[in-house]
Amino acid sequence: MIYGNLPPTTNPNATTGFFNNFFTQSQGVSDNVNNAVVGYFQELTGDAASGETLAAAVLFTASQQGITPMVLIDQFRALKPGELNAYLTMFLNINRAGTSLLGISNSPQTNKYITRAVLP
Repeated sequence: MIYGNLPPTTNPNATTGFFNNFFTQSQGVSDNVNNAVVGYFQELTGDAASGETLAAAVLFTASQQGITPMVLIDQFRALKPGELNAYLTMFLNINRAGTSLLGISNSPQTNKYITRAVLP
């Protein structure tokens, strides 16, 4: 049975690579670990909803990389205040495709012939 417009494949890694983590199963964490990570990010952001969202992204990336979440939070706490944003951005980019990286602004130059052809 085929679901969708993609051809059936015998190689599941091709489909997983195409959808970029859509079919990956995340391992669950205990309630205590989840509450500790969520609490840390809620305190850091000052907002309950953004703390939960950031914690979920960090927990997912940590589980995919085989990193213990509490060790990771201890490393976050040891960082200087200005370093956390850069470290967190790079950590969350580990599982992302190169075309959709967080915190990276890409402003490609427009070809001069395209600029000339567009009316002001």
